[in-house]
Amino acid sequence: MTKAPSLAFLCIKALKLVLLQSDNPVPDVYELPSELLDGVIAHLPALALQNFQTHINDVLGHSWKVLFKLRWPELIDLVEPPTDWQQLYWEKHLQNCVDEAAEVAMRPCFTGRISSINVSDKILRYICHEEHTDFQKCVCAELSFHLLTFGPYLRCLRLLNVLCVTETCELLRTSKLHTLDLRLIRSEKHVEPLCKLLIQSRETLTSLEFIHCKLSSSFISAICASLHEKDIHTNGIQRFCIKTSSIDIDPLSAPSDFISFLNSVRSLHSLQFCDSHLDQHIARMVFSTLLDSSSNLSSLDLSENNISGWLSTFSWRSVVGSLSSGKSLQSLCKLNLRGNELDKYDAENLAHALRHMPRLESLDLSGNPIEDGGIRSLISYFTKNPDSPLADLNLENCELSCCGVIEFLDTLSTRERPLKFLSVADNALGREVSEAIVNSLTISIESLNISGIGLGPVGFLELGRKLVKGLKKLRSINISKNRGGLETARFLSKLIPLAPKLVSVDASYNLMPPESLLMLRDSLRSAKGDLKRLDMTGNNCISHEADHSSLLGEFQHNREPIFVLSSSSASHVPYDDEP
Repeated sequence: MTKAPSLAFLCIKALKLVLLQSDNPVPDVYELPSELLDGVIAHLPALALQNFQTHINDVLGHSWKVLFKLRWPELIDLVEPPTDWQQLYWEKHLQNCVDEAAEVAMRPCFTGRISSINVSDKILRYICHEEHTDFQKCVCAELSFHLLTFGPYLRCLRLLNVLCVTETCELLRTSKLHTLDLRLIRSEKHVEPLCKLLIQSRETLTSLEFIHCKLSSSFISAICASLHEKDIHTNGIQRFCIKTSSIDIDPLSAPSDFISFLNSVRSLHSLQFCDSHLDQHIARMVFSTLLDSSSNLSSLDLSENNISGWLSTFSWRSVVGSLSSGKSLQSLCKLNLRGNELDKYDAENLAHALRHMPRLESLDLSGNPIEDGGIRSLISYFTKNPDSPLADLNLENCELSCCGVIEFLDTLSTRERPLKFLSVADNALGREVSEAIVNSLTISIESLNISGIGLGPVGFLELGRKLVKGLKKLRSINISKNRGGLETARFLSKLIPLAPKLVSVDASYNLMPPESLLMLRDSLRSAKGDLKRLDMTGNNCISHEADHSSLLGEFQHNREPIFVLSSSSASHVPYDDEP
């Protein structure tokens, strides 16, 4: 026989329905004893909790966190405190509703209004009572209810092109957008409503991103005109990003609103044109405009474009004069030029430009065939600017030789301000670079990536022989894809005790045999460091006869094994780093 529900349960159920059906609850609800009131709050779905909280002064942050965790358990650990859980709940909820609406609006048969699109039962089940199944008659059945009711909590929004319509602007009129992420904007019918939304959000918007868009000169002009009022040389945009898109601008007649935007937005900190089909002419136009702008730009990303020759026409004597009034290059801290087909002549021009970026801390030149001629231009820069704050340098896959890298590493060893991060990965350097690498490890480098440089067993043997000093600064090292075999393990066994701050090691795909694990186990037992991760995937370390559970259980960080091993089926497949 089914047990009859308690009176308290029936009362809570009735109160939930009252709170769901009205945003003006019965005043007597707030006069309930605290233990009963707490029981009511603990059982309220989101809409009922929202209606309840609008009439009290208490902040029910814990209750909103519980609802957030119930609905998005995979995201709960990604949220950084302090957090307004009520705001975050409704923002995430609205993004789910908008994503669903975009799927409906994309269907060829869709001819209705955006505001009338029904929110799915899957979403409404979290908002209303889980037994409240007649969703079509529910007050919150349509998208318009959600955007108009919870819009004030919306700060970040991802919007697909099919929802870039005038009707959406009206639905978002109560929002206070800080970040707007736009996808697939390719037609004028999307740009005009978008501009209305930008004007509507101009006072609060700080970040604008375009992904998979096709932006003509007129589109960019209209967008930039919408971001700032004419003759007012400042607004709140801090980040402007066009990524994996197509920009079609005539560099000889660039839209004046775009130039004005780059010149006048003093709050702009980050500017990205990543994989946006830039050519050298457009890149040169952007760069020359920034020379005279008044923004405090800290990050510039021009990666994954074809801009070889973009600095060739600059006269650096005249640049010095322009920099006396401009600020953008002087404030630049991070420059990303990855994958731009830059050659040694571009590197030479860049070395001149770097002297006018006195605060640059991070430079990514990976994926550019600058060769040894390019790295020697960097050597010249470091020699002439020993006090440069440049701390992170990525030279991965730059077609460098052993001679050029040795010369470069020797130059670094004489600097008063050594690099903290250096990558020379995926350059065919060979074992001859071993001594220079060991020297670089002793000059305060915190993170070193020498993946896929062709060390082989002899290279690791040389590394181990020359490794005699303590490495007090080293925190991470990537030695993967070097085919070192057992000598890789021998090198690590010597390295780990000498590096007390070492946190992460990537030794994957080095053809290490099973006995490597025993060697590394003994080294970890004797070391007194902070190692949290040792990646051994892609090696032949897994033995069918051995039980590695004790090894994985003995060495852990935050209840996760320090050793990262391949499955037995994958461990016998060597990494092929040869063409």
